[in-house]
Amino acid sequence: MAVPTSRSARSVPLRDSSSEKMDGAGSWDAIEWTKIEPVSRSISHTNLEFLLEEEQVIVEGYGVVLVNTDEAGTLLVTNYRLIFLSEGTRNIIALGTIPLMTIEKFNKLVVKTQAAPRQSDKSPSRRHLQITGKDMRIIVFGFRPRTKQRHAIFDALLRCTKPARIWDLYALVCGPSKFGNTNPQVRLLNEYFRLLGKGFPRASMSMIEDGSFTLSNDLWRISNVNSSYALCQTYPFALIVPKGISDDEVHQASSFRARCRLPVVTWCHPGTGAVLARSSQPLVGIMMNMRSNTDEKLVAALCTQLGGTGVKRRKLYIADARPRKNALANGAMGGGSESSSNYFHSEIVFFGIDNIHAMRESFARLRDYLDTYGATSSDGMSSFLRHGGWTWGGGNLSSMSASVSTLGDSGWLIHIQSILAGSAWIAARVALESASVLVHCSDGWDRTTQLISLASLLLDPFYRTFTGFQALIEKDWLAFGHPFSDRVGMPTVSGGGNIPYELSRQSSASAFPSSPMRQSTGSHTSQNPSSTHAQNSNNYSPIFLQWIDCVSQLMRMYPFAFEFSSAFLVDLLDSMLSCRFGNFLCNSEKERQQCSIAEASGCLWVYLADLRAAEGSSHVHCNLFYDPLKHNGPILPPAAALAPTLWPQFHLRWSCPTEAQAGEVEAECRKMAFKFSELQKAKEAAENKAKDMVTAMESLSAELRNEQNARISAMSLAKRASKENEAFNRAIQSLGCKVHFSGSGDCTVDIENSLIGTPQKFSYSPSKRESESITQNDEKSDLSVSITVMSDENAPNNQIGRMCETLCPLRTREGGCKWPDAGCAQLGSQFVGLKANFDAFDRLSIYDGYFQPK
Repeated sequence: MAVPTSRSARSVPLRDSSSEKMDGAGSWDAIEWTKIEPVSRSISHTNLEFLLEEEQVIVEGYGVVLVNTDEAGTLLVTNYRLIFLSEGTRNIIALGTIPLMTIEKFNKLVVKTQAAPRQSDKSPSRRHLQITGKDMRIIVFGFRPRTKQRHAIFDALLRCTKPARIWDLYALVCGPSKFGNTNPQVRLLNEYFRLLGKGFPRASMSMIEDGSFTLSNDLWRISNVNSSYALCQTYPFALIVPKGISDDEVHQASSFRARCRLPVVTWCHPGTGAVLARSSQPLVGIMMNMRSNTDEKLVAALCTQLGGTGVKRRKLYIADARPRKNALANGAMGGGSESSSNYFHSEIVFFGIDNIHAMRESFARLRDYLDTYGATSSDGMSSFLRHGGWTWGGGNLSSMSASVSTLGDSGWLIHIQSILAGSAWIAARVALESASVLVHCSDGWDRTTQLISLASLLLDPFYRTFTGFQALIEKDWLAFGHPFSDRVGMPTVSGGGNIPYELSRQSSASAFPSSPMRQSTGSHTSQNPSSTHAQNSNNYSPIFLQWIDCVSQLMRMYPFAFEFSSAFLVDLLDSMLSCRFGNFLCNSEKERQQCSIAEASGCLWVYLADLRAAEGSSHVHCNLFYDPLKHNGPILPPAAALAPTLWPQFHLRWSCPTEAQAGEVEAECRKMAFKFSELQKAKEAAENKAKDMVTAMESLSAELRNEQNARISAMSLAKRASKENEAFNRAIQSLGCKVHFSGSGDCTVDIENSLIGTPQKFSYSPSKRESESITQNDEKSDLSVSITVMSDENAPNNQIGRMCETLCPLRTREGGCKWPDAGCAQLGSQFVGLKANFDAFDRLSIYDGYFQPK
């Protein structure tokens, strides 16, 4: 990514405040240019907490002014990026911070200001450094005169922006770090298995090593004919080809296509069997009469029979992305296009999309247009102030019409529309006619990739998710050999080793004149034009950026169809252009495998997933309006809807930062969604708490019911015990005895009997063991009575028995009775529990005589 804070406006403070501040920082007029001497100040690199892992400061410049915004600050060159820090706050200024590999070109400028006639000889010239980025920005830095800071910065940029070896790139210096990469070949096989249908196993490295990935379904098979890249160096190691075509025939067919990029399947319709196929141009020769039977057989095999008919074959469209005249011109170099008469049941269609050179020039004109008419122009003037303030709101509206016309002259939106229209046409043929489409251009890795991947995005809803979008890019862009190193301007490899590489830079062709502000204030010249390293026009072109722009147009038309947001696309582009990760290095899968890029560098997809993991669906990369059920099939935009506009989040973010906030509504919706999510979580927590309270109340209610039941049972037992106690008291009293029990368990017995002359009173205290028993009974019930009927052997143990033994004068020491026939024995038999005389007990008629209803 260009800058971690580029879009969110967050700033990272610089802790070291030892550097003295400039008076009037942020104003050109406040700087005494003629009085400034070279200074020697150093920033403690240990305090630069915003530096990434293995990022090191190479050179520093102080008192530098960012002309676009008229801000003064400190300029740092690291081994990864150019960082501009505000002089006052020590915060990163996003506009002035750009990764080194995102820089397209840079050059020195000298602006001589006009002064009073008497001071003309003393007027110093301003030293500028202009940076042109591949991400639509043009920034200019102003340096103090009579210092060597601009020279030091310029030399550092020369060394760092054109590394001699690919291993000098930051992505490989840093290593995988915590964003370790898995093998992309495994991910490619998993996508192939998904396309061929269900029931296939998950891919693994062991399958690649032993070649067991050559699986098939009824129509198509995965071939390992290119496993060593001997067939085609720019194709992946595994190819999907018709099941009826042998590997030998694949070899023969490859010789008839440019760079051996033969027709192969890249997407299969799961229901109808229609396919999207890709290739390069056929080598029909200058006379357009060369043919290849094997190539014609392979292309014909793409037209499988329509399901259910058994006889009728599906139609094949051969879509040539080039203008017809360009295809004919390629015939002079041995290329050309197919003839429908040679390919059975086919139709040739030309889309008229221009080549990489036209796209590069169009992009440069659009960038210059935005810089000229933007709010933060590289000349430091807003479009509202230029030309005396009448650019937009003055009396002459022709300037506004001219600027709009200039936007149209850039041709960028026309190119976007052409790609969208071609992709929509391809998707409609597959979805509506069940036809197969073979797409190619000249080499089959630029326009072909744009059309194939965009059509797949329209046809398959899986590709509109995070996982699917990654699989789409890795398959159609990376595996099938889009030359990222050449198109983006990165070091390349040749064969298995590294070769010296000079980063070619293009001189941006501009149709706009110099700013009138510059013309009025002085001369504006470029120093050392050769030092700008004019870019090789045969290589660099923003093809992938253009495709992402097309995706953003579809997202604008179908806001519910994509899981990811526009912010995700911007961050993806920034990461690709900056070369922070190794996913987009080199020109082909073969080169990345030879250099072990996946093992030696971090993975962009892991990094982006890690960003989303912390916030989940509320992250800025997630589309709040995504509804997978609303667009669960192909989306086929009509021609009238294919009217592209500028992509504000990308095109306008540097030149018109306020107007670029087209996502403000989305941001507000995101805030509301976040608040709603928080309220939803609070609601769920409250509901769970309420459920817990209800459960606790139910538990307490059950315990209360049990207690009530136990109370009722206890009351019933108490009443019964009371009645029984009353009955026993009456029974005992009827026998002439009065028994009194105290709360402590002591027993007092008054006995009146004719055998015993006078009433006697006896007391009995229970033993410790009996007291415990009585105490336990008291705890259980307030009115509990324990009645025990004992056998004859245990009779002496009960209280009345012991009382009788105490009264009897004839008892022996052993406890026996010397007068068993005495009247006391008869008396004792009348007491309950004295002896087991149950007949006497029954004769008391307790239940009949003492349980009378009251």
